[in-house]
Amino acid sequence: MSVSPGSFSRANREPSASDNGTAQAGASLPLYVDLDGTLIYSDLLFESFLLLIKRNPFYLFLCMWWLLRGRAFLKVQIAQRVELDASLLPYNETLLAWLRGQHAGGRRLVLASASDAGLVRQVADHLGLFDDVLGSDAAHNLKSHNKLRAIAQHAGAQGFAYAGNSTADLAVWEQAAEIVVVNASQSVARRAEGMRKPALVIAPRPFSWRALFKALRLHQWTKNVLLFVPLLAAHNLQWEFWWPTLLAFVAFGMCASATYIVNDLFDLASDRAHPRKRLRPFAAATLAIPLGLILAGALLPLSLLLAAWISLPFLGLMIVYVVATLLYSARLKQLAIVDVLVLASLYTHRILAGGIVGGIVISNWLLAVSLFIFLSLALVKRCAELEVMSEGGRTSAAGRGYRTSDLPYLISMGIASGFVAVLLLALYIDTRKADALYPYADLLWMILPLMLFWIMRLWLKIARMEIHDDPLLFAITDRASWIVALLVGVIALAASFGGWA
Repeated sequence: MSVSPGSFSRANREPSASDNGTAQAGASLPLYVDLDGTLIYSDLLFESFLLLIKRNPFYLFLCMWWLLRGRAFLKVQIAQRVELDASLLPYNETLLAWLRGQHAGGRRLVLASASDAGLVRQVADHLGLFDDVLGSDAAHNLKSHNKLRAIAQHAGAQGFAYAGNSTADLAVWEQAAEIVVVNASQSVARRAEGMRKPALVIAPRPFSWRALFKALRLHQWTKNVLLFVPLLAAHNLQWEFWWPTLLAFVAFGMCASATYIVNDLFDLASDRAHPRKRLRPFAAATLAIPLGLILAGALLPLSLLLAAWISLPFLGLMIVYVVATLLYSARLKQLAIVDVLVLASLYTHRILAGGIVGGIVISNWLLAVSLFIFLSLALVKRCAELEVMSEGGRTSAAGRGYRTSDLPYLISMGIASGFVAVLLLALYIDTRKADALYPYADLLWMILPLMLFWIMRLWLKIARMEIHDDPLLFAITDRASWIVALLVGVIALAASFGGWA
């Protein structure tokens, strides 16, 4: 019987203990179930490793030392230092439903994993399905033949059934009286079926390129358009300055994708507790944690190499950006107020980087306006998250330093920040510097009501709970935002036209 994810059979019914002769097996053979990649789509070693590194990045060096003493020792040392929430793990619900039927039929179930025995016990206690657990300790890594020996000793002469997913499970299947193939690759499934016909096959979830692109957050690359702001503000249209800025756009994009992946890996637990973020590729385990580590490990060095090729000062700003975003992911995002100030600064940082690459001296006016408008947008993001939490009956945002009771104050701060940005822009328009750069500077006053409209509308949408989590994604898909941006561009062009002649 073959089962695809999310369904049990072609007839779309739940398999019973009698399917494929499993009634007899259920009565006589205990079923040993693998954990990593089988019962859950993730791996507890990687899950616990990320929890440890998020707690203190310097544990990375200790992990390298522990690994020298063996994987079993590494697993125990990590497990002793982390707190795992078993309720948030990405379980294979198709397998779980089948196991519940087996359990209800009186079959003895044992959770047998190469993960640390303490963590395995937490999962078993949470599910309440398993009669016993087998896991690794400091001296024994329960994988492949080691797991086979442990299971054979535990089961005794009666024999056993085994559910697994990987090449490491082939050694166990070879000696098992009954096999269950779950979430296995085609090659592993064929080798398992060559031993004996599986009692149950649950097909793996197919690899999704869409999930990969979603993890890279390619739509967030639009933030890097801020690199071109200094050139536009200075009316510099020379290709020799735009080409390196375009390369800087790519470098910042790769760097941002890498840091977003790191952020998602650090935020697995809080994302899984969120009604929408739980669908992110790494939180939902549609992409594996090792793939995320490989992607981040490849994109980040490439972005820094490209930045170094553009210019060393730009490389310095990129390194500052990387350090700031990693600190934000690991700790700063949990600190109320500090998190939104960091986000606003990271937006403004792109404008500074664009000035460095384009050889433009950034005015204090531009920095001030940018900081306040981006602070308003950062607060939009937090308020949207808190409203979702409030709607779900929760009092605080997972992984954040805010409570739903903070919402009125954050809204006030966000609206005030947006208005201050418009006020600073008005003061700039009235300066001699604006008159020198814009021959028709009086036209710039027309931008103010457009900006006020956009900010007020944005916060009205927040009050109506019509924005969810990401104001950038909202702006990209919002027709009114595009119209405002187009009108602002036309007005700025008209005010500048005399300066380009």
